[in-house]
Amino acid sequence: MRKREIKDGITVNVIAGTYTVFFGLDLKEEYRKDFRGFAFKRHDYSDGETIWLRGLKTFKETEPDPAIGENFPTNRHPVQGFQWADYSVHPGFKYTYTIVCMYGDPADLKPERKIEIEITTEVAIDQTHSVFFNRGSVATQEYARRFMNKTPDQAGPGAYEWLSRGLIEALIAFIEKAKEGDSIHGAIYEFQYPDVLLTIKKAVVTNHAKVYILYDDVNKYDKNGKALGPWENNRNAITKAQIKSICIGRNQAKLMHNKFLVLSKKDKPVEVWTGSTNITENGIFGHSNLGHIIQDETVAKSFLDYWKRLNKDPKIDKNYRNENMAASPVPQVLKNGTTAIFSPRGTQLDSLNWYADIASKAKNALFMTFAFGMHEKFKAVYSLQDKVLRMALMEKAFSSPSVKKRDEKDIQTIRNLPNVLVSIGNRIITNSFDRWLSEMYSVDGRGKHVYWIHTKYMLIDPLGEEPIVITGSANFSKASTDTNDENMLVIKGDKRIADIYFGEYMRLFSHYSFREAVKWAIDKNKNANPTEWKPQYLEHKDAWMKDYFNSTDTTSRFMRRKYFSGPMKE
Repeated sequence: MRKREIKDGITVNVIAGTYTVFFGLDLKEEYRKDFRGFAFKRHDYSDGETIWLRGLKTFKETEPDPAIGENFPTNRHPVQGFQWADYSVHPGFKYTYTIVCMYGDPADLKPERKIEIEITTEVAIDQTHSVFFNRGSVATQEYARRFMNKTPDQAGPGAYEWLSRGLIEALIAFIEKAKEGDSIHGAIYEFQYPDVLLTIKKAVVTNHAKVYILYDDVNKYDKNGKALGPWENNRNAITKAQIKSICIGRNQAKLMHNKFLVLSKKDKPVEVWTGSTNITENGIFGHSNLGHIIQDETVAKSFLDYWKRLNKDPKIDKNYRNENMAASPVPQVLKNGTTAIFSPRGTQLDSLNWYADIASKAKNALFMTFAFGMHEKFKAVYSLQDKVLRMALMEKAFSSPSVKKRDEKDIQTIRNLPNVLVSIGNRIITNSFDRWLSEMYSVDGRGKHVYWIHTKYMLIDPLGEEPIVITGSANFSKASTDTNDENMLVIKGDKRIADIYFGEYMRLFSHYSFREAVKWAIDKNKNANPTEWKPQYLEHKDAWMKDYFNSTDTTSRFMRRKYFSGPMKE
């Protein structure tokens, strides 16, 4: 849900997802003198509670030594920025926000103008599209506070529930829909998490549904004879769950990278679970992931047909590529609705070229996630010299160690552009010597291939009238186009889904860009002790607004303010 209001010189543009409410703000020039920031008050209609929302940044003049992890009401320590978000909301709830402009001396702030706006968050489950994002940030102060930074298996069920934030619950509920006479056809790269495998078993044994699971069984070893990829762990988990009879290994693939389930009711495919989530502990609870349900018979049939092609365990050759291209041609004209695209495809990279082309045609804004570096085609898009706001959320700046130096240089060149912002996964490494708690980097404390960003989606003009969301299992890479088994959904014109994806994107972008800023501050002095780093305080003068109103329109803050709040008018 989105709503825009203008009153008393204030503009507020609100975008509500399921668990996020994002605010784009603006303030007329004549009201900026001595302006110290925005305070946010929220009324929750579900319980009648009205509270001042809280933040972590303080005025040094009034709160020079905050306690570890302490936060403060924004009417005393306001938000000095023209975008902000509330991440403590719930799906399908109604709220009224009062946004107050605070002025003057930090020790005696004065509210001088305000605006109220009522918003209802999106419900998690809808008739066509439903999307579920996990918390996606084991590196978080909130987790550290709630669970003493213990791994979830040490902290208990509450930690898993908090990290999942509805993702595993929605996946299990999807599987449990299969009753006698129904069927599930799945293709899953990493198929290992016990609770999901046991739910699959229950669907067969108790509910008498038919279930067929394809899993990655590509037998690979390193030079020391150690198994590469998930195939060995998949086999072990399947054996332990006693479901070998319904699981089929796909071993002719280069990478069987799908993560989808097709639910058929009485032999009729009706809905699909897809997205980026591998069925592992870290996939569900650790790095950022999502599950996307689409209830559309045409789309469901296309996924089932794709499953049937996969079930033949085809080699990655011209015939198999052509079958996928014929079944899911790249749209010549993208119409409102949902289009499915399946890989591997031709070596001419038709879908990757199309993704890059449509990204380059964004009119106002482009948002993308990159789990394994940025392909050259998207480097070219992000290098365009124009005034389109482009944001990239990355696991790391490079695609492989062999090109690390080149890729890091390219990404730095891109992020130097005024219309581009890049955020790379990181964590707070400081400790209790300052106000920040140290943070975890994985749910089990062990090293991982991916720590932070595992989603694969693109948002093109998400706040416009015809937003485009592209989401699925493919990493916007050459391999995900011409060699890997992959699937993507292209959704045009669905504002509800665009709002949910946008809110979650901004949540994680802000989360990791802050942590990256901490790392930069520490790295500036190579001899610095991380425990000596201190966060910046709020500014006690109105100079903090300078970059938001740059007269040459050449700062990223200026561009964000204009895009997120929309054009000023009254």
